[in-house]
Amino acid sequence: MAVLDLAMQGLAVFGFILFFVLWLMHLMSIIYVRLHLHKKKSEVKQPFAQLAGVSLLKPLKGVDPNLISNLETFFTLDYAKYEILLCVQDKDDPAVDVCKKLLGKYPNVDARLFIGGKKVGINPKINNLMPGYEGAKYGLVWICDSGIRVKPDTLMDMTNQMTEKVGLVHGLPYVADRQGFAATLEQVYFGTSHPRSYISANVTGIKCVTGMSCLMRKDVLDQAGGLVAFAQYIAEDYFMAKAIADRGWKFSMATQVALQNSGSYSIGQFQSRMIRWTKLRINMLPGTVLEPVSECFLASLIIGWAAHHVFRWDMMVFFMCHCLAWFISDYIQLTGIQGGPLCFSKLDFAVAWFIRESMAVQIFLSALWDPTISWRTGRYRLRCGGTAEEILDV
Repeated sequence: MAVLDLAMQGLAVFGFILFFVLWLMHLMSIIYVRLHLHKKKSEVKQPFAQLAGVSLLKPLKGVDPNLISNLETFFTLDYAKYEILLCVQDKDDPAVDVCKKLLGKYPNVDARLFIGGKKVGINPKINNLMPGYEGAKYGLVWICDSGIRVKPDTLMDMTNQMTEKVGLVHGLPYVADRQGFAATLEQVYFGTSHPRSYISANVTGIKCVTGMSCLMRKDVLDQAGGLVAFAQYIAEDYFMAKAIADRGWKFSMATQVALQNSGSYSIGQFQSRMIRWTKLRINMLPGTVLEPVSECFLASLIIGWAAHHVFRWDMMVFFMCHCLAWFISDYIQLTGIQGGPLCFSKLDFAVAWFIRESMAVQIFLSALWDPTISWRTGRYRLRCGGTAEEILDV
């Protein structure tokens, strides 16, 4: 009995610590969004930003309905000195025709098309980007996914954050307004759960970066071995960020979000993407096994039990109130990240929020069940530490 009582007391203490940590994350994220994101364009620019040339690396594979409109936003950037390096692996890829069309439409933009890639490891994105990286002529490289769209001043915003002690500038991932429930589900996730962890990690000094839109110093990457050094990993963005941090450089977050605008999306694709990301985190960071307790429903159960054990409060009443408070704080955060009116109703938000929260544990268990991932055209078996090997069909 003494051992059981001690275990229950320990669980209660864990519940209260969890309550403090999670609500601190909520507050940090909401406050940061309100103070940092969507700032009005400053008239005073950093001298470094005025001088810095940028090489934009675009990994392309296939064509979705929004590809040409997304790509075109990079050809109309309001920035004095940048080049666009379009990288396509296969000469028969329909993305080649899209690139050629834009090159013809904007002959005055410094842009080049690289076809064929270079096999240097198992990571297909790195293999795709290698020729462009080797041909980059500027000191800053901006790796930006094909599904991202930008505003004319996005690059100026990012380079303004690249001060003397900063080695990497990243954009907070978010999702553009699109039609359909799957789009709403993505927007709710990238406006609530994801930024809460992403922002609070960066605010507390934990280097948390996604590779959707990253501006980096090329000489620092070269010191780490260049892109080749990261070709053994699937999550190359994590290890590139780690290499930059290990060399003493700071990170900064852009005031504009990295706006995902893929024309191909569904609930199934969203689930697959979340499972893939969870698998990568589990293999890179073993502490990820505790991730489910940071989700609303499970956390509310644990904290509710602790409140009942210590204060004799009704557990289910506490659970419902805690979930409601979480729901309201998520909505506040989402509207801050949106920076304007949402394209869906409060009812749509409530349904998408409930479904997303309900999926969290199932996604985590699915990630534990199978250590292999499918990404782009290949299948890979993950190893502890973040490396992987390609699974070849015999």
